[in-house]
Amino acid sequence: SSVLRLNVMTPKNVRHLINLATLIVVIALVVVTIYWYDLGILSDVKVLQSYIARLGLTGALFFVVIQVIQVVIPIIPGGISTAAGVILFGPWFGFLYNYIGIAIGSFINFFLARRFGKPLLTYLISEKTYEKYIGYTKNQTRFDHLFTLAIVLPVAPDDVLCLLAGLTKMTFTRFFWIIILGKPITIFAYSMSLLYGGRWLIDLFS
Repeated sequence: SSVLRLNVMTPKNVRHLINLATLIVVIALVVVTIYWYDLGILSDVKVLQSYIARLGLTGALFFVVIQVIQVVIPIIPGGISTAAGVILFGPWFGFLYNYIGIAIGSFINFFLARRFGKPLLTYLISEKTYEKYIGYTKNQTRFDHLFTLAIVLPVAPDDVLCLLAGLTKMTFTRFFWIIILGKPITIFAYSMSLLYGGRWLIDLFS
């Protein structure tokens, strides 16, 4: 059975699973968007927020799953999905659901890279992006510092660096704590800037 699992879990098969997951997510998003449009709730943010609130845990879980998937498979730009969390659930619950989804997605990226290596990475990211950042992994101490900085201050594509971290000698324990302690800073700052920056723009042009 172990041999069978090794044969099944190959980079090629994982790529097929990712393609299938991407297709399912895209279809689900289209269906949900059309359904919400038919309900007439997309034209009013407060109505949409009220609708999401009535969904309760189901709505929260759906959003977290979408956020996990967008970290692993960048179908939706991270900034847009994070903003959606703040708009739909408010700054505090939006922050929490964004944090949970992004953290889980980051852990998945790490394990995918560690398990399947470069053959899978060059499918998830472009060869150009891979070559641009792979050089940083040659010095483990330097990469650890860069990775920590990128997680706390998004100065580089941290999803890519999470994948690259899986190729290095970084332990999962260290990776775990960098994500757990560093991600809230970025997500909180981003959520607050969306909330108060949006209000400032509304007041400015109203």
